[in-house]
Amino acid sequence: MGAEHTGRCQCGAVTFAVTLKQDTVTACHCTTCRRMHAGPYMGVDADSLEFAAGAPVTVYKSSEWATRSFCAKCGTSLAWRANDGSMIEVNLFALDNPPENPLGVEIFIDEKPDTYAFANETHKMTGAEVMALALAGGE
Repeated sequence: MGAEHTGRCQCGAVTFAVTLKQDTVTACHCTTCRRMHAGPYMGVDADSLEFAAGAPVTVYKSSEWATRSFCAKCGTSLAWRANDGSMIEVNLFALDNPPENPLGVEIFIDEKPDTYAFANETHKMTGAEVMALALAGGE
């Protein structure tokens, strides 16, 4: 098991506990993430995610294969989860003490616009590569 963390939304109405698989930071450049976050989504892979009882969490089916969770009061993006539960990605900046590891992976690189670029070297994956990995169970 990875490191245990806590997190919350901007207004504090939603708190959560999460066990991270690893501290590798991933940026998603897909069109949906960029639209929802006004830029790339920065997240970390999780083994488990548990919201506090009664927290005002809204779940939105953002694609045929995944949902996104956010605070119903302030709108803070909290997590992305595959419908089958095999993959969970938690918003890096919703964690109380986010890992300070450098960005390691960029996904949906084929959808990234030319308007921005990260300075460090990363492992880059196209949308097709990400989907193939997801269909293989994240192996």
